[in-house]
Amino acid sequence: MAQQDYYELLGVEKGATEEELKKAYRKKAVQFHPDKNPGNKEAEAMFKKVSEAYEVLKDPQKRAAYDRYGHAAFQQGGPAGPRGGGGGGFHDPFDIFRDVFGGAGGGGGGGGIFEEMFGGGGGRGGDRDGADLRYDLEITLEEAAKGVEKEITFRKAVTCERCHGGGAEPGSKKVVCPTCKGHGQVRRSGGIITFTQTCPTCGGTGQRIEKPCTACRGEGRTLKNTKLNVRVPAGVETGSRLRSSGNGEAGQAGGQAGDLYIVINVRDHELFERHGNDLFCEIPIKFTLATLGGSIEVPTLFGKASLKIPAGTQSGTTFRLKGKGMPSLRGGSPGDQLLRVHVEVPQSLSSEQRKVLEDFARISGDADEPMSKSFFEKAKKFF
Repeated sequence: MAQQDYYELLGVEKGATEEELKKAYRKKAVQFHPDKNPGNKEAEAMFKKVSEAYEVLKDPQKRAAYDRYGHAAFQQGGPAGPRGGGGGGFHDPFDIFRDVFGGAGGGGGGGGIFEEMFGGGGGRGGDRDGADLRYDLEITLEEAAKGVEKEITFRKAVTCERCHGGGAEPGSKKVVCPTCKGHGQVRRSGGIITFTQTCPTCGGTGQRIEKPCTACRGEGRTLKNTKLNVRVPAGVETGSRLRSSGNGEAGQAGGQAGDLYIVINVRDHELFERHGNDLFCEIPIKFTLATLGGSIEVPTLFGKASLKIPAGTQSGTTFRLKGKGMPSLRGGSPGDQLLRVHVEVPQSLSSEQRKVLEDFARISGDADEPMSKSFFEKAKKFF
């Protein structure tokens, strides 16, 4: 039976980069992992196939041989066969999986795939780290520009005060788990593959609580509202993440606490629009100021600033206030503030104002030539 193309198995193009290969393998491995598909022989076979494909394509020499000779490169006597150092002898798919996921799931490693990948636990020593948490914090543009300290309140799992995280009622003890005999893991057969997983009875600790704590029911943790002061540095933007180490959920059985990630959302401003570290806004000015010129005070996030308007300024002209934008989060130069002026035309005039403007139009010749001469020269061929 013809073997399926390795690139097709991983769902990548032939010229895929190393990072693209790794990303594709992670996705496929999670999809077909035996922990996620118990008893599914087809998924188990696919897990082995995608692991084999990745094991070949991640190695530059094996990949070059495969690109040139296809699957024949790894058959007995082929260019990459036993004499060439390759030869069909692929590694245990769980070894490859652990390399990519950093020790997760199956094959003599730690706990199951989802425990390791998503903040559970079941390591070799029974330590189970706490999960990382996310908190979405909304701030104003002014706060983002100057930095701010915020007190946040969130709910998380903390170490039980009654049993101090042990899970046992004070005065009771722990006994050896009858399922795994104290090993914390049990062996499981999935057809052609045998692998280990975290013991479902003790959760990988190797022990069972004789009498669970009445406060946490043996969990070792309880839910509690927690307050925390967060310092938001100047220059953050929507999507910025702040990490508060150890302020995630408490670990179990000696595991470390997770981290808290504060994700920033900067509210839209009524005047300013942010583009990177630059700020943009529109300023309405009187047509007399645009014509005669002068100076005006304009708002910035750091107070007022003076802006000089040259005589004859046209509507849509953009001015730049150097250094009046957002500070750089990484310590570089601050951005600028860009101001685009919009010339306001009066909608109603008094009789005196109208007479003055009519005299101006007559003196300027505007009454006879209401359009700009340069525009008229370009447009007259359409008339």
